[in-house]
Amino acid sequence: MIDERLRRLHEVIKPLESVVVAFSGGVDSTLLLKVCLDVLGYENVLAVTAKSELYPDEEVEAACALASQLNARHLIIETDEMKDERFVKNTPLRCYYCKSELFTKLWEVAKAHGMKAVVDGSNADDASDYRPGMQAACELKVYSPLKEAGLTKADIREISSMLGLPTWSKPSMACLASRFPYYHEITPKELRMVAEAERYLKTIGLTQVRVRHHGLLARIEILPDEFGLLLSDSVRESVVSKLRSLGYIWVTLDMRGYHSGSFNEMLSHGGA
Repeated sequence: MIDERLRRLHEVIKPLESVVVAFSGGVDSTLLLKVCLDVLGYENVLAVTAKSELYPDEEVEAACALASQLNARHLIIETDEMKDERFVKNTPLRCYYCKSELFTKLWEVAKAHGMKAVVDGSNADDASDYRPGMQAACELKVYSPLKEAGLTKADIREISSMLGLPTWSKPSMACLASRFPYYHEITPKELRMVAEAERYLKTIGLTQVRVRHHGLLARIEILPDEFGLLLSDSVRESVVSKLRSLGYIWVTLDMRGYHSGSFNEMLSHGGA
């Protein structure tokens, strides 16, 4: 018998008829793509992945592999967020400008391929955080089936595991711009610093990693139960050496551990 949560998702997706899926290869968009394919069929689904300086190359490559595994039609498009001065200034509306760029291009793809809708992987938990990108989705008539079906992140992971999707336990993702405090202007050089630092930290066995960029200071957020790995003498020394080679002077560990959207706390404390 089909899970009731999955049934609700089927009911939300079916009336859309044909869709372009904003596909990052993360937990949410992978489940969304899988169910769209199951409900609407191969010809009526097109997965589209954005490629820009905001997304590590390995994530784009992983999305390509996942789309192939799911037997989905797949396109990679280039987005130009860094050409938008409003985005680069990194105000609290940064995500709005980013999503506006992405969703506008996804609609161009949808129209070119005769697709009737654009869908993204926003879920029910997103309503509890500051998400200006959701305003862009509303304005550009992008559907969020997971959110509409009332699915939380925990639901999505459980259903993904039930369906045998390899992403069910994948760490949460976010574009690299989320590593910068508001009003710190985003530059290509600093994006590369963050990407390379996080890439290195993952090679030593850390799973959920964020390098929050404070100019010459790197504030590392990881899961508390992985503190021991990072703080062992040999690993700690190699991490400091690596991050200093990338341009950081000070390398710190956030003692609270990984916290999604931690820079949004500036908004509630009058810091932005």
